[in-house]
Amino acid sequence: MGEQTIPVTVLSGTLGAGKTTTLNHVLRESDDRDLAVLVNDMGEVNVDADLVAESSDIADEDEELVELSNGCICCELRGDLLDAIGGLTRDQEFDAIVVESTGVAEPLPVAQTLTLGFDQSDLDPTEFYEETGIEPLENCHLDTTVTVVDAHQFDEAMQSDEILDDDGTKKHLGDLLVEQVEFCDVLLLNKCDLVDDATLDEIEATLEMLQPRAEIVRTTHGRVDVDEIIDTDRFDFEEASRSAGWMQELQEPHQSAEEEHGVTSFVFEARRPFHPERFAELLDAFPEPVVRSKGHFWLAGREEMALMVNVAGQSIRVAPAGNWIATLPPEEREDQFEAYPELEETWDDEWGDRGTKLVVIGTEMDHESIRERLELCLLTDEEMDADWDAFDDRFPTFEPPEETDEDVTEDPEHDGQEEIGIAD
Repeated sequence: MGEQTIPVTVLSGTLGAGKTTTLNHVLRESDDRDLAVLVNDMGEVNVDADLVAESSDIADEDEELVELSNGCICCELRGDLLDAIGGLTRDQEFDAIVVESTGVAEPLPVAQTLTLGFDQSDLDPTEFYEETGIEPLENCHLDTTVTVVDAHQFDEAMQSDEILDDDGTKKHLGDLLVEQVEFCDVLLLNKCDLVDDATLDEIEATLEMLQPRAEIVRTTHGRVDVDEIIDTDRFDFEEASRSAGWMQELQEPHQSAEEEHGVTSFVFEARRPFHPERFAELLDAFPEPVVRSKGHFWLAGREEMALMVNVAGQSIRVAPAGNWIATLPPEEREDQFEAYPELEETWDDEWGDRGTKLVVIGTEMDHESIRERLELCLLTDEEMDADWDAFDDRFPTFEPPEETDEDVTEDPEHDGQEEIGIAD
């Protein structure tokens, strides 16, 4: 293999989507490729690893199969993941590595771990790394991120109220599914034999809206061409982390016409704040056709901090989005104007950059009806002159994050702040 490093594929997907079935197919069809496999399972017994060993020629006693159990590689087992990757790549005996993550894992932090290694500010070096000084990623590179989607259960999962337990961290099924779809290079739409063509077209249209850059491949029983997900050279962290459909819509807003399968989007903008109670009531009964909505908003009585709303299926969360530029000292504000000249074009003499900008993505949406419902949440002219602090406000309160020179934030959705649902 010379100076080349070993490509790593990360296989994500919710429980039951078909990750292990797909992995076993890839192992059987890999032909002349010598693959190593790392399987993550939340339980003490790694059931998926047992299934891989039983259904393929790979075996853990030959050090081709590594099990990471009783935790998740997107959080508490990140150091163990790096140690395992270092062990598999040290002698460069394999042509590629496939990491099958647990069904509750978010792919973005896994990709961060496999890109930054122990340089992550919040990841303590393991005993092995401290003793050997061996950089676990020097002989490999993250090559492809793959998400397996269950076509048969897609709509049900998006509308489900099910809460998953990731070692004490509660995750909403629909929200997790959206995060897995929005961060990937390849989407495997699996179990296509259980769904009619019209429904598959609708699901695919939704997936394309949520993740415009991903290659979508329809599969049955996980049967995919190995070349589609192994050694593809598709992964680019910056592009992957900034390519979600909602982000693209915010950067290039446009009013979508009714599309072939009814999947449309629009951007809602406003330069006056939401009334806290009316907006909370809207979030409590958010329009069902909305699949995804995300952006920042201005809440009356919260003039220092912008807030972020994150809607994914039935999951609705609110989190801090940072201080408004208008709250910065004059010198820092001028620095922002130099860096972002477009700010001056929309700057308000009284309120500065405060405002709301949300993208809304859904199926068979009545754009005007949803716009009107959002507009009714804005303060009226009379309320603009009232005491905003007197309004009922049941939104969570957030402390401003403490910034350090060592902080590394690749994506505002993973900024270390706790996101709290108000509509669960």
